[in-house]
Amino acid sequence: MKQSSIKNLAENRRARLDYDIADHYEAGIELLGHEAKSAKSGKFDLAGSYVLIRGGEAWLLNSRVPPYQVNNTPADYDPGRRRRLLLRRAEIKELAGRLEQKSFLLVPLRAYVKNSIVKLDLGLGKSRKKADKREYLKKRADLREMRKVAGN
Repeated sequence: MKQSSIKNLAENRRARLDYDIADHYEAGIELLGHEAKSAKSGKFDLAGSYVLIRGGEAWLLNSRVPPYQVNNTPADYDPGRRRRLLLRRAEIKELAGRLEQKSFLLVPLRAYVKNSIVKLDLGLGKSRKKADKREYLKKRADLREMRKVAGN
């Protein structure tokens, strides 16, 4: 059996703090040639990005992929342009239904390369309130402290 190689490109660390993630989805991302090279070299920014579903398609907004080689980039290239996500129609319909019903949001958690294809790990979650964020941080600090004590 062939083993798939996965290399992380970018991670949206803030998303795990700001959102309570219920489900995960894997999506391909439609990139231009020079964007794919740039993304595979690790120049991919997911901070503040989110996903919208419009017209039966999923779109990634507010992500940045800077040019691979600035001098060889088209003059009208926008590094913050919206990019189409590649999901199955059934997944898009399911996500559209869930996004409408309970104030769920779809946020990219990380970008990675899987078998030479750039993919996104999407998280479907609800926004956390400030008190919930504090509680989450406290639990994480307690777990870290317990691991530290157990390791000694």
